[in-house]
Amino acid sequence: MIDLYTAATPNGFKVSIALEEMGLDYEVHAIDLGSGWQKSPEFLALNPNGRIPAIIDRGNDDLAIFESGAILIYLAEKTGMLMPSDTRGRMDVLQWLMFQMGGIGPIQGQAHVFFRYFPEKIPSVIERYQHETKRLYGVLDGQLQGKDYLAGPERGEYSIADIANWSWVRSFEWAGVEIDDLPHLSAWLDRIAARSAVIKGVAVPPPVGGDKTADVGKKIIVT
Repeated sequence: MIDLYTAATPNGFKVSIALEEMGLDYEVHAIDLGSGWQKSPEFLALNPNGRIPAIIDRGNDDLAIFESGAILIYLAEKTGMLMPSDTRGRMDVLQWLMFQMGGIGPIQGQAHVFFRYFPEKIPSVIERYQHETKRLYGVLDGQLQGKDYLAGPERGEYSIADIANWSWVRSFEWAGVEIDDLPHLSAWLDRIAARSAVIKGVAVPPPVGGDKTADVGKKIIVT
């Protein structure tokens, strides 16, 4: 059993999708980020950075792991799924995972902040982050030309790299970025969105304050 500490964010969805794809048993501890509980001593013992997601693998000596990318790699290695075993294939997946961790996530995250949340609207800053987000989307679109998935030979193989990037790119509208001129990226978004495990994964956790026994196929614990 794996304990998943998470919230309904792109980084949180990465892990819940992976757990569903891999068929692993897990319990969800849904954190209301507005409550500040993620900064409590209890949670900081799991993740000193005070961010979600984090997991505890009860079946592996209560191993605690934070950072969504590290969690995805751990789960892939634990199950032998969604990550090639050969060096070339593994590096192909890892480089596109790191592309999301170092590029899409931080840049699109700032686009979200300045376009949606920041009290003062600063056009030059908004444009800067939206433009760079769109540029990164273009890189993905180019990689997906003639391919179904980001990494792997020929048409590619579905992997944790797809899960990580998709979990962020799916919210392109929230960042105020258009993708009508990126057909390969658009098709990839639809392709992954149709997967049953992905549909289940983005329903985890249910809204905090809602039905605390919501049926998403796993036990829900709202913290």
